[in-house]
Amino acid sequence: MIRKFIYNTMLAAVMIGGLAACTKDLDRNPITEETTASVYTKFSNYKSILAKLYAGLATTGQTGPTGSADISGIDEGTSNYIRAYFQMQELPTDETVMGWNDGTIQNFHRMNWTADDNFITAMFARLFYQISQCNEFIRQTSDAKLSSNGITGSDAETAKTFRAEARFLRALSYYHAMDMFGNVPFATDTNQVSYYYPNQVTRAQLFTYIESELKDLESQLVDPGANEYGRADKACVWMLLSRLYLNAAVYTGTDRYTDAITYSSKVINAGFSLVNNYANMFMADNNATSRTEFLLTSNYDGARTQTYGGTTYLTCASIGGTMTPADHGVSSAWAGLRTTSALVKLFPDVTGATDSRAMFYTSGQNLEINDLATFTDGYAVTKWSNKTSTGGRGSSTTFVDTDFPLFRLPEAYLNYAEAVLRGGSGGNTGDALTYVNALRTRAYGDASGNITSGQLTLQFILDERGREFYWEGYRRTDLIRYGLFTGSTYVWPWKGGVAAGAAVGDFRNLYPIPATELVANPNLKQNSGY
Repeated sequence: MIRKFIYNTMLAAVMIGGLAACTKDLDRNPITEETTASVYTKFSNYKSILAKLYAGLATTGQTGPTGSADISGIDEGTSNYIRAYFQMQELPTDETVMGWNDGTIQNFHRMNWTADDNFITAMFARLFYQISQCNEFIRQTSDAKLSSNGITGSDAETAKTFRAEARFLRALSYYHAMDMFGNVPFATDTNQVSYYYPNQVTRAQLFTYIESELKDLESQLVDPGANEYGRADKACVWMLLSRLYLNAAVYTGTDRYTDAITYSSKVINAGFSLVNNYANMFMADNNATSRTEFLLTSNYDGARTQTYGGTTYLTCASIGGTMTPADHGVSSAWAGLRTTSALVKLFPDVTGATDSRAMFYTSGQNLEINDLATFTDGYAVTKWSNKTSTGGRGSSTTFVDTDFPLFRLPEAYLNYAEAVLRGGSGGNTGDALTYVNALRTRAYGDASGNITSGQLTLQFILDERGREFYWEGYRRTDLIRYGLFTGSTYVWPWKGGVAAGAAVGDFRNLYPIPATELVANPNLKQNSGY
């Protein structure tokens, strides 16, 4: 079995107390019993500190699911990076609705959120907490710092690889910030640790920065598949560049489809391969069954990375009604998340007998949603599970072992196909068709679901992305790229707070800068419409 990179973190000098993501102070001297000077003189500490950076995507604090949160002002489990990202990328779309009435959570699907929304504030804080931690690690592992701390030889070379990984994680969080918020505060390791107000950069400026960072990292990260499972390599850089370029017209006003083809091709030719069973990728032993398809994961372990966010949230919140938690490897049903009829209708057979990606629970569930707060309105989704591919369960029934894939090979396939259809050069429709049909052959078990070149359209690609990636955090970005997230061209159940769906203003393509951040940092300006 391939060993997971499990986050056994230390309370070290890079740990930043309180709401460190507050943008008036992105980089702060920590309040700990140890100092930066003492921690970074010992190379043996470096991997533990790096682990904390990866753990920033998976966990919420230092001591487990409760009691020592990284950020304040919201329930600790709710503040989890993956959980917050999922809610902002999926709840406002045709793929997901929430049955709870916690705070303002219903405002996401109704698409009437405001700058005072606590969940949006938590996502913003989580992003910049993560960035600030990466900044500190990068700062403390500069060549000059390594030399002054006596880190030499092979240890210094390893530290430089760690530094490159931290830069990638920072770029990933800045990408998420750019995608969701547009113009955001900006600070890097070159900013001194002090109290100051970070300047706000435009979305286009941040795009250029992220692109530059990733291009530089191409030569600094290890080769595809050469790192520990759950750590970044060159293929992750290529995949994020592919995603960046596919959405460039949204971010900058200038398309980069040719570049999207180039970097999708790099991933496709990097030695990864599709796994045979789609469902296995979302089970408790997916680290063992799905490594050939996963480029990067946020790792979970029911015993050692306990959180009420992440895949524990995705699994437990999807169980309710007449569903039995034990069938999904857990002991509790949170009765929250379901889907709309719009997603269900993308599949010819909701039982999964034809397209195995159709993973719905329908017994006692209504297809249409009359009441967002009623779990039995809307089909339940069984995609995420704490069961193993052999029928067992994870190490705990409270917290799941299932890893969350941040990048999978099929994204490169579908990015390539879409970029070709949108006019990018360097690719061809023949290869695009081959890549799409590879996914459909996996889904159908044979060639019965394959399409012809005449059926390969942009609308088909969008629908196929829905079938392949639902509940993985892609949908909001995809709908915006297609010009369908707002307006009246495409409406789905409860879009705009109306059961039949309604048009939404284009300003909703960006989330607001949280009101608390505007008060804290006079350099910030609000996004239009809020």
